[in-house]
Amino acid sequence: MTDKTATIREMCDAFDVTPRTLRFYEAKELLFPIREGQKRLFTKRDRARLKLILRGKRFGFSLEQIRQLLDLYDMGDQQQTQLTRTYEIARDRLSDMETQRNELTEAIDDLKNQLKWGEKMLASMSTTKNAAE
Repeated sequence: MTDKTATIREMCDAFDVTPRTLRFYEAKELLFPIREGQKRLFTKRDRARLKLILRGKRFGFSLEQIRQLLDLYDMGDQQQTQLTRTYEIARDRLSDMETQRNELTEAIDDLKNQLKWGEKMLASMSTTKNAAE
């Protein structure tokens, strides 16, 4: 990968994504590689955008949210609007994730209790069966 551009293969290797993923992000207007015939060349800006896209996906942001946040970069306010909006979305997402975690913890605890009950029932049945023989 050169300082100026990277091929699709170099991008795939550097970010552990497939060519299909890169073409998909291009189609969704998240990446804007330079086109030379069939060849795509990704700029330093594309690499930075892809890094942010992948981070946003990891945190559960929608592609539309990511696109909107990336589009705020060029507002001319030293990214203040972009950072403010990113912070708001991230704060909301964290709250959602914590709620999901709490619900999952409750479900896990409930399932563990059901398994303990099941173990007791099976042991009881086994004891009853052995006594009858």
